[in-house]
Amino acid sequence: MVVGKTKNQQLVIKVIRVEIMDSKIQLTKEDLRKNKPTRDEYLTRPKIPLIVVLDNVTNSYNIGAFIRLADAFAIEKVIVCGALTISDKKMKKASRNEAKWVSVEYSDDTTTSLQTLLDEGHSIYSVELCHESIDYATVTYPEKCVLVLGNERKGVSEAALKLSHQQIHIPMFGMGNSLNVSTAGAIVLAECANQIRKLP
Repeated sequence: MVVGKTKNQQLVIKVIRVEIMDSKIQLTKEDLRKNKPTRDEYLTRPKIPLIVVLDNVTNSYNIGAFIRLADAFAIEKVIVCGALTISDKKMKKASRNEAKWVSVEYSDDTTTSLQTLLDEGHSIYSVELCHESIDYATVTYPEKCVLVLGNERKGVSEAALKLSHQQIHIPMFGMGNSLNVSTAGAIVLAECANQIRKLP
């Protein structure tokens, strides 16, 4: 069993780290900031009319990850539904402070929130493997779109599924049957947001 590193191994690790930090291929933080708007400019820019509804998602890290995704794709808002016991510290850590740029609403009841969105003319897509669910990548998403993602263990509730225009799933080719909810959300959200941005 190797319990330590030789001086040569430590030197190699240090050299690799220096090379990564001095990389000419990757963008530096300064490069990234050049392409970003100012805070005031960003706050006045319109977001795409895409809403994520979290149906009884309870893990603080998952909720924080969705807030970070919402900022990355500049979507309208995230609605966190259900009785929650959230660690604010964990959620902030997972969202990496992007929460200040994202509209986050909290609701006691998923179905009430979804019914309101339906009344406002949104189309609802629940990410859940069902008898009649279809591949998420085959869907043509409309402009006013809602993505529903469910509880880490139970998935999207039956009541929410019944209010959905369509159930969608991510094809799985390995032995597993599901992905972490924030991972699944990132995959579907990227496709949906990309389509909406291309709409005339």
